[in-house]
Amino acid sequence: QVQLVESGGGLVQAGGSLRLSCADSGRTVSRYAAGWFRQAPGKERELVAAITASGFSTYYTDSVKGRFTISRDNAKNTVYLQMNNLKPEDTAVYYCATDTTRLIRTDIHGYDHWGQGTQVTVSS
Repeated sequence: QVQLVESGGGLVQAGGSLRLSCADSGRTVSRYAAGWFRQAPGKERELVAAITASGFSTYYTDSVKGRFTISRDNAKNTVYLQMNNLKPEDTAVYYCATDTTRLIRTDIHGYDHWGQGTQVTVSS
């Protein structure tokens, strides 16, 4: 059973960095592709980055390319999101989730296990 817990959010000034972590206490996350989503107030939840189960392939939405890096350590059952050069528009609750397959999908409906979310606030 996948049980995801995010950490690493907080308040940071524009241009700063944060590293989010998503740990799976169920120790099965290595079997599945994983993604980081975010949801800002009044907006729909969007996929920010995703990674295959092996970690060999990644996906980024255009607005974070070159600034964010998704990675995973399957030995530690953890998925990371390194966020650099943060902007005020990155402010949102960030969620990690696992897909039902090993490959990346951008459809939110393909993700069946979710963490509780962690708040990221970027001040200008």
